[in-house]
Amino acid sequence: MLAALLYGQEDLRLESVVNPTIGEGEVVIQVGCATTCGTDLKVWRRGGHAKMLKPPTLFGHEGAGQIVELGAGVTGWKVGDRVVANNSAPCMKCFFCQRQEYSLCPNLTWNNGTFAEYLKIPAAIVQHNLLPIPEGLPDELAAMTEPLACVLHGVARSNVKAGDKVVVLGDGAIGLMFVAKLAYDWGAEVFLLGGNDSRLEIGQKLGAAKTFNYRQIADIPSLVKELTDGWGADVVIEATGVPSVWESAIACARPGATVNLFGGCPRDTTITVNTEQLHYSELTLKGVFHNTPKFVREALSLIASRRIPFELLISEHRPLKDLEQVFSDMKARKVIKVAMIP
Repeated sequence: MLAALLYGQEDLRLESVVNPTIGEGEVVIQVGCATTCGTDLKVWRRGGHAKMLKPPTLFGHEGAGQIVELGAGVTGWKVGDRVVANNSAPCMKCFFCQRQEYSLCPNLTWNNGTFAEYLKIPAAIVQHNLLPIPEGLPDELAAMTEPLACVLHGVARSNVKAGDKVVVLGDGAIGLMFVAKLAYDWGAEVFLLGGNDSRLEIGQKLGAAKTFNYRQIADIPSLVKELTDGWGADVVIEATGVPSVWESAIACARPGATVNLFGGCPRDTTITVNTEQLHYSELTLKGVFHNTPKFVREALSLIASRRIPFELLISEHRPLKDLEQVFSDMKARKVIKVAMIP
């Protein structure tokens, strides 16, 4: 089969590899569509990921398709079922899983390889995070279940209240998903800051009250104070993974605010925090990582409801042979998410 393999920093190759060999408890799906992701872009640019993968490896982690083979012991599924699989599953046995802190499980089963004709789903994911695609839902929308599940996890940890003034820093797919969820379902007044005018327009369509191109803003924290009666935002979502933007996010917060440091920064980077502000302003700083089975299910349900036009995030549909060019386009911020068709 044709598949994408990541060998290192910006070294992505399409190669012919053997089809997956199925094992007990596993399934193999024929990939109908795989969507690109900001995490994939960061991993491609950095050459790896501390938790998810180590090159050389099959690449891609958002995908949907139909089952073509069932391993021994698999029940409740049949060949031909349309499914979406999360890219991980917790062990359900460790210290953290026993406390339902599934995203902290040190034994997460990871799975990569959606940029391929076929994808093997490990037994743990089949058991805990393989879901049927509702009838009529296109593969490219179902494939976005994983990133939306991460966003729903992030929203749940952000102490958002109806009517809150929320600042989202970052106009990538994750930032735009935060805008949509907070505006549609929480009644928040969302201010989106990003660097791409076309993406900011999509942010408005997804419910942002106001959008700003940060390249035209001399002082972002001062702007946020102007928008919030001089106080700062009730909640700040950082969705870029840039250490300096983490610091800006903290500076945008009002006393008593929650700052969700959601974007994953490069390994071993650090930030500086003003201890006086953190202490006397009673700030809550949260790092939020990945998702849980609960949010995977909620994400697919939300996408299937069609209440929010997540299709706005799909910039193009392209054949798998164009994958290298697609990543170059993502790097140049010409596209948001691209639906890759094997």
